[in-house]
Amino acid sequence: MKALKVLILVLFAAVLIYAAGDLPYRGDPDNLMHAERSITNTQVKGSYFIQNAYRDARTPNMVTVVLGDYRSIDTFGEQVVIYTAGLIALLVLRRTRTIRRRLEE
Repeated sequence: MKALKVLILVLFAAVLIYAAGDLPYRGDPDNLMHAERSITNTQVKGSYFIQNAYRDARTPNMVTVVLGDYRSIDTFGEQVVIYTAGLIALLVLRRTRTIRRRLEE
């Protein structure tokens, strides 16, 4: 069983290394990430966010504008997931502590 786990980890690492070979080089000016226009000749979202962050929200911090205004629903969803996981962990740990106390008595 232990050999199977090691084999799965080695195969997973091999897939990650193989996939990393197709990533573009960092700082490559011809990379699509640095383009102002997309393949469909529309403005790239990132360029719009950078150019219009202050005008849209009147907040000098661009990160706050992106997370709080442009992606607010997504950020709220992530927070709900994290708080729910924390609440479940708290309830499980509390129940485990209660069971231990009953067993000690």
